Amino acid sequence: MANPVLLLHGFTGSVASTWQPTGIMDLLADGGREVIAWDLPGHGSAPKSHDPDDYAGMEAKLVERLVSEVGDQTVDGVGFSMGSRTLLVMASMAPERFGRLVVSGVGRNLFERDDSQAERIARGVSGEAPDDDVHAQTFARYAAEPDQDGLALAAFMRREHAPLGSAQFARITHPVRVVLGTEDFAGPADPLLDALAEGAYTELRGCDHFATPKNFGFIDAVMEHLEVF
Repeated sequence: MANPVLLLHGFTGSVASTWQPTGIMDLLADGGREVIAWDLPGHGSAPKSHDPDDYAGMEAKLVERLVSEVGDQTVDGVGFSMGSRTLLVMASMAPERFGRLVVSGVGRNLFERDDSQAERIARGVSGEAPDDDVHAQTFARYAAEPDQDGLALAAFMRREHAPLGSAQFARITHPVRVVLGTEDFAGPADPLLDALAEGAYTELRGCDHFATPKNFGFIDAVMEHLEVF
């Protein structure tokens, strides 16, 4: 039996805004895959706390949720942006639970944690960023979409983040496809590819960060890497 596929959206995203409009869920289902797609804590239809402490340990809780849903089955995974980081952390926590992985919208940024940048984004989604902070205001626009709560998103951004460093990457021996646009601020992909035991790369020419999930090259890479026919 083919592995189920776990889809994890990015910060300020949701299943409805990230995965459903692209048709990727239908394509995976048509290829015989069970699709598992969650709104992550603080996003979409999920519970929305305004306390950063309530988001601590998120990845471990998601592993527990996954096990409760699929039991002993191995799961393939697809992530975008924050969802990619979450997927990698989960795979490092429970490597035996995962098979093939696709991570998009991440690269160099995974190795350059910037608390001041995170706080700028938190202020953006909560409506506190100055008008001339273009990066923060971009996230603010996404946070203003239906079913989102800017204060919950700010708390999510201010949570204690699970580590993702050399110790974690040593446990990620899965085949991983990195998909990154040439115009994505998260790049380049090289540091991530260097950290992966079995990494492959798909470049999306002219694609920026937020356009990645809708890019046909991304969808093709997912279908190819997960061997969905």
